[in-house]
Amino acid sequence: MTTPLSSSGCDTRRSGTLGVVDAIHRFSRPVLRRPRAIVAFEGWNDACEAASGAAEFVLGQAGVTEPYAVIDPEEFFDFQVRRPIVNIDDGGTRSLTWPTTRFFAVETAADERDVVVVLGEEPSFRWKTFARLVTRVLMDTDVEEVVLLGAFIGQVPHTRPVPVIGVATDPSLIIRYNLLGSRYEGPTGIIGVLQEACREGGMPAVSLWAATPHYLAANANPKAMLALLDRLGDILAVDLDVAPLRRLAAEFETRVDDAVAESDDLAELVHELEDDEATDTPEVHLGVTEELVAEIETFLRDQD
Repeated sequence: MTTPLSSSGCDTRRSGTLGVVDAIHRFSRPVLRRPRAIVAFEGWNDACEAASGAAEFVLGQAGVTEPYAVIDPEEFFDFQVRRPIVNIDDGGTRSLTWPTTRFFAVETAADERDVVVVLGEEPSFRWKTFARLVTRVLMDTDVEEVVLLGAFIGQVPHTRPVPVIGVATDPSLIIRYNLLGSRYEGPTGIIGVLQEACREGGMPAVSLWAATPHYLAANANPKAMLALLDRLGDILAVDLDVAPLRRLAAEFETRVDDAVAESDDLAELVHELEDDEATDTPEVHLGVTEELVAEIETFLRDQD
């Protein structure tokens, strides 16, 4: 996600505990009712754009477009890897957009609790410092609980309901929200670091991870996005109108079915995954040939 940066109204100061110039830029200080936060980051944590897409859907439903705070990217990104983007407006004026982390305030009409939505891109540097800055903004906004969204490439078929795995700062949250637990050990992304920062800061946090089929890794997956939103609605007790997304997910599944029907290799792979009941928890899986991925990607692109 990118957004222009402005110096007006910014809250910048040097933090001795963090050792860097405070990169939090505040444009307003919303007063919210017992808010909870939804957090999603593009990148390693966001297979098939399911997590960031779900968070963007919430913002779109609320009609919120302007952040109340951002984190400046200067200390946290390698701009030779993630370069700023030049934009030209209708009047011919050029401007740069940078990969900032944005905080949005969403006031809910029916519920007694409001929501903060955090969107950004996984940073390159200083993850511990970055995570503490994110949690500082959330604590300053009196956030009481955090739901982090993620998605991973799993050994799952597209024909089955999307598994959603739960990881929490307190194991009792997994039971409370009736989530499928995980015993995964290995590399993690910024979502895992942020959850640890929430634990250190005393904020309850739960991560929801959608498993996406490895043979669809190159495609945005509205079915996985919908699965995250369904669980998110249950946890936050908010009413989201997901009917448009449900139609998109059904259309997507039909297109994938058509692609599988055109390929004996893909059909065999899907049947093997459907028959595989060796584990209750979807595994991260990268063992699919590039040829199969390219085949289904080309088919779906040709249908657009």
